[in-house]
Amino acid sequence: MPLAREVDFARPHAGVQIFFSSNCCQSPVNLNSEERAELEKLIRTGNAPARTHTRARILLLSDRSQGQKRTDQEVADAVLCSRNTVLNVRRRFLSGGLQAALYDKGWPGAPPKFTGEVEAKLTMLACSDPPEGAARWTLRLLADKMVELGYVDSISHVTVGEILKKTKSSLGE
Repeated sequence: MPLAREVDFARPHAGVQIFFSSNCCQSPVNLNSEERAELEKLIRTGNAPARTHTRARILLLSDRSQGQKRTDQEVADAVLCSRNTVLNVRRRFLSGGLQAALYDKGWPGAPPKFTGEVEAKLTMLACSDPPEGAARWTLRLLADKMVELGYVDSISHVTVGEILKKTKSSLGE
């Protein structure tokens, strides 16, 4: 088996297969009593997502402060995940602490421009009576009225149509 090499885990290497030797990344996890108590409480309450439960179990089983020395494969088998998952959770714990190991840091991209509140206002407006001189609401009229009422700074008629299509509104037809 090839020897392990230094890898920058922050940047994924497409098409590169990484082999770990048996002692690679074997910095032990030593939890203090507060961290153990927090992890046990998290598992006991059962309100967290399954991914968070799995990560908590990995940390508890990898903990060397209690005298048990399980291998990564033993922990992976006990938690029903891959050995790489165990390595990643331990690496995140050692580099960023308990919160970094348990929770994702978020997803890239801009936050949505139109919240559920804006969508609800648009739906209410579409279900209301159309303005004078119009037989029914058009997408352009709705977009103009949303800006006029100050619900949004700007919105296109196409976006209005997409939002209403998502909410399955019929515009009174």
